[in-house]
Amino acid sequence: MSKTVEFFFDLGSPATYLAYTQLPKICAQTGSQLVYKPMLLGGVFKATGNASPAMIPAKGRYMFKDLDRYAQRYDVPLKFNPHFPINTLMLMRAITGMQVRHPERFQAFIDCLFNALWVEGRNLDDPATVAAVLTENGFEPNAVLALTADEQIKTVLKENTEHAVQRGVFGAPSMFVGDELFFGQDRLDFVREALS
Repeated sequence: MSKTVEFFFDLGSPATYLAYTQLPKICAQTGSQLVYKPMLLGGVFKATGNASPAMIPAKGRYMFKDLDRYAQRYDVPLKFNPHFPINTLMLMRAITGMQVRHPERFQAFIDCLFNALWVEGRNLDDPATVAAVLTENGFEPNAVLALTADEQIKTVLKENTEHAVQRGVFGAPSMFVGDELFFGQDRLDFVREALS
């Protein structure tokens, strides 16, 4: 039986960035497949009545300290983005578009965006900055922008988000092994156990 992790993600979550840095390694070690499921975290929050922990000042301060602890444990860079929170609608449409239309470039695409947001701390709310990041990484900004306007791509992202909510997702990162939901990058040990 093939083992699969479905990874429901949105770029705008620093905890999602940390899970993204670890899941490929976990899947390689357990002989499992990683399936990326882009979704719109804002849509999930709206549908479930949830909100970012960063919206509660004390919880937000704790969360970023805790994420730093995990980044050190995982030995990966993490920089608190001074432009947080980021409106990820266009970015997640672009990611969905790359996954649907150019799957061979999908991994490089999300790599450059996660890196720009959570390692370099760049302002991905600014179209000029997004264009610069894409150009630096060998992507054509106008072609990517065209993907974000594609009605089929918009529909796929909307359906991914609705499907996530129907399955019980309320935040990001959310991972499924079979029908079992694991929420949060601090639950990766349970994901590994479920795959083993």
